[in-house]
Amino acid sequence: MYAAERQQEILRLAREGGRVDVPSLAEAFQVTAETVRRDLKVLDRAGLVRRVHGGAIPAGRLDFEPDLTERDAVAADEKDRIVRAALSELPATGSVIVDAGTTTARLAAALPVDCELTVVTHALPIAARLADHPGIALHLVGGRVRHRTRAAVDAWALRAYAELNVDLLLLATNGFSLDGGLTTPDLAEAAVKRALVSAARRTVLLADSAKHGRQHFARFGDLSDVDLLITDRGLSPEDAAAIERQGIEVVRA
Repeated sequence: MYAAERQQEILRLAREGGRVDVPSLAEAFQVTAETVRRDLKVLDRAGLVRRVHGGAIPAGRLDFEPDLTERDAVAADEKDRIVRAALSELPATGSVIVDAGTTTARLAAALPVDCELTVVTHALPIAARLADHPGIALHLVGGRVRHRTRAAVDAWALRAYAELNVDLLLLATNGFSLDGGLTTPDLAEAAVKRALVSAARRTVLLADSAKHGRQHFARFGDLSDVDLLITDRGLSPEDAAAIERQGIEVVRA
């Protein structure tokens, strides 16, 4: 079977079953797991499937949202490189909003012990990581907590962020592109993210390259709302240049 034929069959299985996993596909097609991962990468780049931990789902399921554990395991090395680049963007002192997300959570865990910042977050995992940090003045924004993201949403969170003016926002997203903007599967999460952008003087988007070109149900802004995009080298130089032509700085870590 040629690669194109195998990829077409993988796409059919994903659409019929709602999900495919690497071990089962490798066994079914009698190929290595690495070959299957390459097939899934091709289909992902074509916008036909979305890669998730251990497999893929059909791209048409715009409301699908993996849980935190599943998302944290995806593109782990890329996220760590993004975090290392983002640390240099933190002010020596001042105020920072840390958005809910797996990359931002990794950044929270990597904050140097000697940093002195006022940090605001509505994400319980991030607050838990920073609660004992000796140099952080932590402010936890409340609201209804979404189980899938462990993030506070709705009116309480929106009111709190409407009262803030912070130096820097470390923003997360499920999808980004020049045409599609910044998107996420949930409307309540989108409303909070919109409030974060309004509360910050400078916005740094932390997003691995697999999210480029993806569009989800709820749009919360344009890519032009971002001052700096920190991503990985999976974003092509051509795509990075197109983004930079719109006045957005791009770092490919």
